[in-house]
Parts: sequence; structure tokens; C-alpha cells
Amino acid sequence: MVSGSSRVVAVLGPTNTGKTHYAIERMLGYRTGVIGLPLRLLAREVYDKIVAIRGPSVVALVTGEERIVPPRTQYWVCTVEAMPEGMGADFVAIDEIQLCADPERGHVFTDRLLRSRGTNETLFLGSDTMRGPIAALVPEVQFVRRERMSQLVYTGSKKISRMPARSAIVGFSVDNVYAIAELLRRQKGGAAVVMGALSPRTRNAQVDLYQNGEVDYLVATDAIGMGLNLDVNHVAFSSLTKFDGRRMRPLAPNELAQIAGRAGRGMSDGTFGVTGEAPPLDEGVAQAIMDSRFTPMKKLNWRNAALRFGSIDALITSLEANPNDEHLIKARPADDLNALKSLSQVTEVVARASDPQSIRLLWDVCRIPDFRGISHAEHASLLEVIYGHLHERGSIPDDFMARQIRRIDQTQGDIDALSKRLAYIRTWTYVAQRNGWVRDESHWRDETRTVEDRLSDALHERLTQRFVDRRTSVLLRRLKQKEALLAEVNDKGEVTVEGEFVGRLEGFRFTPDKSAQGTEAKALKSASLQALAPQFHLRADRFYNAPDTEIDFTDQGGLMWGEYAVGKLVAGAEPLKPMVEVFVDEAAGPDVEQKVQRRLQHFIDRKVAALFEPLLNLSRDEELTGLAKGFAFRMVEALGVLPRAQVAQEVKDLDQDARGALRKHGIRFGQFTIFMPLLLKPAPTRLRLVLWALSSGLQEFPEAPPPGLVTLPVAKDAPQGYDTMCGYRDAGERSIRIDMLERLADMLRAEDSRGGFEAKPDMLSITGMTLEQFADLMQGLGYKAERGEREKVKAVAAEQPAAEAAEQPAAEDSAAPEATSEEAAAPAEASAEATTSTEAAAEAPAPDAAPDEPEAEVFYTFTWGRQRQQNRGPRREQGQGKGKPRGKPQDGRGKPHGKKGGKPQGAKSFSARPPKKEKAIDPDNPFAAALMGLKDGN
Repeated sequence: MVSGSSRVVAVLGPTNTGKTHYAIERMLGYRTGVIGLPLRLLAREVYDKIVAIRGPSVVALVTGEERIVPPRTQYWVCTVEAMPEGMGADFVAIDEIQLCADPERGHVFTDRLLRSRGTNETLFLGSDTMRGPIAALVPEVQFVRRERMSQLVYTGSKKISRMPARSAIVGFSVDNVYAIAELLRRQKGGAAVVMGALSPRTRNAQVDLYQNGEVDYLVATDAIGMGLNLDVNHVAFSSLTKFDGRRMRPLAPNELAQIAGRAGRGMSDGTFGVTGEAPPLDEGVAQAIMDSRFTPMKKLNWRNAALRFGSIDALITSLEANPNDEHLIKARPADDLNALKSLSQVTEVVARASDPQSIRLLWDVCRIPDFRGISHAEHASLLEVIYGHLHERGSIPDDFMARQIRRIDQTQGDIDALSKRLAYIRTWTYVAQRNGWVRDESHWRDETRTVEDRLSDALHERLTQRFVDRRTSVLLRRLKQKEALLAEVNDKGEVTVEGEFVGRLEGFRFTPDKSAQGTEAKALKSASLQALAPQFHLRADRFYNAPDTEIDFTDQGGLMWGEYAVGKLVAGAEPLKPMVEVFVDEAAGPDVEQKVQRRLQHFIDRKVAALFEPLLNLSRDEELTGLAKGFAFRMVEALGVLPRAQVAQEVKDLDQDARGALRKHGIRFGQFTIFMPLLLKPAPTRLRLVLWALSSGLQEFPEAPPPGLVTLPVAKDAPQGYDTMCGYRDAGERSIRIDMLERLADMLRAEDSRGGFEAKPDMLSITGMTLEQFADLMQGLGYKAERGEREKVKAVAAEQPAAEAAEQPAAEDSAAPEATSEEAAAPAEASAEATTSTEAAAEAPAPDAAPDEPEAEVFYTFTWGRQRQQNRGPRREQGQGKGKPRGKPQDGRGKPHGKKGGKPQGAKSFSARPPKKEKAIDPDNPFAAALMGLKDGN
């Protein structure tokens, strides 16, 4: 104990009075100084402050697990337990001196109060409750009272979900801390975690999360009450009891005040309260905390410092000596004393500890803190091993140290696993810091520090992963600060705001990340839409200038920009004038919405103009008058495809000039359908189906058929008129393309439909059907099909060689006018599967076939099957459009008359029976007028 003219001052007062800052200033006014602090975390904080002022070359940091001692050290920053003795420094300060009353560590602080002095000045910093004991035990002391720089106000109980920003929530167990942090992550974006068991590196990284504003909440144990300077506005207690190492006990008002006082730093006022399951504070206790009025301390924990090392028993006896002052009480046995008692029962240890030097070494080993906290027996067993090495070899073997460290140096695992490894490495860090305990002190201090740092970083990462949703916390903070958020959208549409993934931008609609829920999802969407505002405008400009090749429509009427849906088609006033409904988020603003709408409308207008150009030209032809103009309107209304049965009378009423004017626009008057061949191509057909579905008000749009097929299966449950819009006609189980149907009709004219006929290879060829399928098709067209079987004979010679048939003129393509008899023949390309009774080549019988068992073949005989009205042509069934060629009488073979719609120019009916050698001139023939003139000339 240093005495003399040294100035001893007790600076007492509540928290946030600047006591620690005052002590640092006083120490730096001297050439040398020592300051003792209650936590290694706080020691590191003060060390960093002094280094920033004086540089690292003159500042030392000494804790149980950390030792930084430059050669020219002037200022020592230490934990109270690690303070060097007998240095004769100019200045000595002990912080949080009220810990003299702590049941576990109090005896150390009491020892420093009684024995540590600076040669020029000594400061004791702490609570007003220490005034009485200090005055009694240190007669020369001077007291300085410091007032709190800001107010501290009790605000009662609050739910965690309603906790204000910049709050610290205090728990008194690891499980409690983790549970609160998890809740805050879900509801508030996350929290930093601070516990005394964390390494300084982990603790500092967690505090940085909070101090830098990445999270607005801190969850901590009562470790934050020991001078850690944090920007906390509110402190909330989740419990009012704690386990003190022996039992659960309620926190005293002064202990609550020590923690609550962390709220409000500098001149900023602070608040405190309770949360979770903690009951509201008693009114008197709350008022005492606000006024800093607490029951004065009367007894301080003490343990004898005058130790005797003559024997283990003598050492134990000296440690258990009673104090001789009424203000002191004997401290309860600490971990080091318990370890000494345990080892005193080990024969080998007793044998080794046979002299004062060995006993002193044993006591030093027993003072290794129980960082692992497994059990007293486990701790004592480890100490026995360490003592054995030190006593026998003078140091701990390198291979032994290497094995211990290697087992711990693993960064995989969860928070609990990493926390345990950190506790284990702290033991070996402590050992490496002791002078002379290892051969290469520098090497092992670096090794243990490296492993601790690695584990600390891993633990910080796990804590952050588990308890911090960086994305939500960042976005909430930036929204609160009303700063412009920076959003980026990559080529996959993934949106990041301030570097955090928040969702996807699909066209002009934002889809938030689905992993976000509740409060997090709301914050995410709000922040994202705000940040995306400029992106919407940039994307709208790019879209407006995009070529039509980047935009398309779907079979369901959707409008796509690449892979993104940006709108849909809706019915307009006319089928060829659809309107557009855009898919644009409301947050994008009206300007973006209008720009997208205009671009899509331009696209679909141009698409209709390009694909339906013949139809639009027809609608705009002002030279069309009368019936022709009316018929043109019907064609436009029907999108270029009309079943003839629906307009039979209108077609009848058209004169030759009207038909000619309509043919100039590419209209073909077929036997079954009036159509524009150019509009049967796949692209116009696909758009026609969409426009028809829109104008018909269909909820689900039928899909367009695959291109290039002559027939296809009838679509079940399809809307009425679907086959026509596809460019097909339903007949039986299959639908046939209308242009091919007209070619087939030309072939059927030459057949005896009353007496019966069989299918020709050309018929099967153009339809691509088997004989059975063709029979079903013919029945669908109104014919009867009678099935028969007969002996299959090999044809001696074909009626018409294939080569000759191939030279016949082909039927007109889909762009030509309606077929005439000269244009009706198609190349005979039928395969063996499509042979008929008249032209099929009989296959040679198998070698083992019996000559008296000829091979049979199936054939069909087709006759017209619809009813006929007397003295009139065959009745056309309205609505189905499956009538056969018009004509009142039949020829000598009983078949329908040859030409489609054949009637004399200007006549409204057919003759009873045209002469055989002088056929009626087909008014639909483009050369009809010329032929009529020739006839009249005769």
C-alpha cells in the first residue's frame, strides 16, 4: 500500500457523468499512469481511445487474455485483476469501484481500494453508494460529486414489437438474449448481441453493427452496465432477476440503475422500462433510479492479500482469514480457492507442492479463470495437468499446446459450438500471457490470438446471419432517413436496393422476395418501390424505343416484352381494333403507365395492319357499293373467313361485277367457305383467333392449331365457330383445312354422288387420310359411306400411270381464285395405305398362302345423304355450312350439278336440266363475262 502525500479522490455519481473520460484526461496529464477497468471489453475501448491520442508505442493493454506491452510503455490500461503491482506510477485509477460489493469479484476491487495508489494521484470512480465505506477505509480521500449530464425517465412497459429505435434490451441468460434477438430479427430487421462472454473482437464487431446504424436494436446482458459507451436512447429489462452463480435473486435498485443509465449519452436524455415477461417497476424503485438515490453500501467483500506459502494448508488458511474491520466481510470462496482446495486432495499435486516456490506456482495455476464453465471437477483436472507440466519441465511443452489449440481451431458449427471453442481458447490465451509458462511466449501468444480472432469472426458472422436481416434493417434505416435509395436491376430482372436483393422486376411490375413476411415484407416493398421509381422511367424509355420484334402477343391475349408480361389485349369497338390494358405498378406513376400503353397500342395496331392488310384494304375500298359493300362489311366482321351457308342468300344476290370487285381483294368464293387465302397463313390465323376470342367475350382463349396440317382432330368443347376461325371445317372426327376442302369439292363434282363412287388416291393424298378416316370425313360433309369387303385383285395396268398423273395441272394454291374443273385435279401421290378398289395394286400372296383363300380388302361407297326438296336444289343446312353444291336438277347419273353456285348471269334460279353438251357458264369464273359474250355472239 502506497502512502504519503499522494492525492486520493473519489469521483462519485450516477452513470453518464463523464467519470471515465475525466480519469483518462487526468492520467494523460502525468508521465505514467495505470487505470483498472471492470471488463476486458471496456479495457479495450479505453485502450483504443488513448492510443488514438498518444499512439501505440507508449500504451499497454493487459488483461487476463491479452497483453500488449511496448518497450516504452507509459500508460497501462488493465482489467482490475491484471493491474501490475509495485510499479510506482504517477497516477492510478479504479473504475466502477462499487463492485467492491460484488459477491464474486468484490474482494479484488476492495484490495485495489485499500492497496493501490499513484505517487501523485489516485482516483476511485463509481456510484454514490460507496461514499460511506470509502470514507471509513480511506481517511485521506477527497470526494467529488458529478451530476448526470442528461435526464433518465421511466416509461413503463412496452412490447418488443413496439420498442423504439436505438433501444437496448437486457436479458440475464444466453437463451433469453438469443430469443429476444430472434424476435427482433423477424419484426425489426435484426439486433446486435453483446455479452460478457464474447471476445473483444466479436463484441466490437457486434457493437459496430449497432453504432453504424445497420441495426437499431441491441440485445445484451448486464455487461453493458459496466461503462460501455453506446448510443442508446432506451433500455428495456426483459427480466428483473438474475442468477448470481448460486441462486436466482432480484436485481437491486442500484444494479438496475447501473444498466438503465446506459440510456442517453452526453446531453441526450434517455428512457428505461420493462418488456416481455418482466413486471412493471415499483413506483418507488423507478423514482429512485431517476433520482439516483440508493441505499448506501455498508460492507465490502474482502479477502486476505497477505498470503503464506509455507504449505498448501497454510495458504488455504491465509485465504480464509477473517477481516478485522467492521466495514469488511469475508468474501465467499471464489473459483481459485475452490480449485486450490480440490487440488490439495490430489496426492501427486501435494507431493510436488513441497516448497514455497512450488506452492506459489500452484496458486498461480489455480487463478486461471474457469472460462469453460463445464464443472469444478473438470476445471480442477485441467489445472492439475498444467501444474504438472510447469512443475516438472518449467514450461508447458510445445506439442501439448499445439494439440490443445489444434482441437479448438475449427470455425464450422453453430453459435453455441463457436462460443464453446472461444471459451476454451481463452484458457490457452491466458496461459500464453503468463511470463515463463511457455518456451516461445511470442509464438504462442500469436497462435492463440490468431485462433481467437478466427473464432471471433466466425461467431460474429453466425450471430449476424441468425439475428440480423441486413436487407430489412438497411432499407428501414434509409427510409427513416428519407434518403434516396439506390436500386439496380440486372439482366435477369433481379432487383437490389443498397446492394440487398429485394425481389424481381418483371416488365413493369415488381414482385418482392417471397422469403420476406409480415413487417419485413411491408418494409421491403415500400423501400423497393421508392427506389425503383427511376428504374421504371428508364425501363419505360427503353421499352418505348424497342422494335416490334421484341414485343409479341400470346394465344391468351397477353402482351409480352421478351419474357415479361407487360399488358393484355381487351375488346375494342370493332374486332380489328383491340385495346390495350397495361401491367404497370401504381408506384411507377402515370407517365410510365401512359408511355407503356401508347407503345403497346402502336404495336398491336401495326400488327393488325400488317397481318390483315387485305381485309383492311377491303374495308377502305370506296369503290365498293351496294351489295358488294355490304358483303365486304360481313367479311371484315368475320375476320376474313365466312361459312358459305351463313351468307348463301347474299352470295346469290351478288352480280358478276360485285363478285369481280370482291375478287380483286383476294376473296375466294368456295363451295363451302368464302375466304381470303392470304389470311389462312399461320400468323394471321393466330391473331384472328385472339381477336375473335376478345370480341366474343371468351374467358379462356382457344389455342391456334399447329401450322401446316391439312387435317387435325376436332377440338372437343371448343366454342362455336372455332373451327372457322382456325381456317378449318369440322367434319366427323377431324377438321379439314378449308382451302383443301375446296380442292376436294372440285374432285367430288366429277363423281356420281347418287349412284355411288369410291375414293380416289388423289382424294386421300390431299387430305393425308387413311380410307377409314376419309369415310368419316365424307360423312361429316353430308355423304353416306357404305362399308364393304371384296377379293383383292392385282391390277394388270393402272388406268392412269403415275407419271401421267403427275403431269396434270395442280389445283390452285391458297392464293388463287376458286377452283374450276380444269384446276381440280391434284397429283396422284397416294401411298399403298391409301389405295382404293379401282386403282390399288394387289399385293402378291405370301408363299405359304393357300391359293383358294384370296386376300380381302375393305372399300367404301359414297352417296349424297342429305334430303332434297322437290323442284329445288339440295337444301343447305343453316348454321352448319355443310351443304353440297347448289343446283336444282340432277344430271343423268343423279349427282349434284358440277359447278359451285353455278347460275346464269343475272338469273336467280337454275334451268331445269342444262343441255349435256352446253354447260352453264359459271358466274364465279373470272372469264365468265368473256365467255358469255362469245356465246351471245354465236
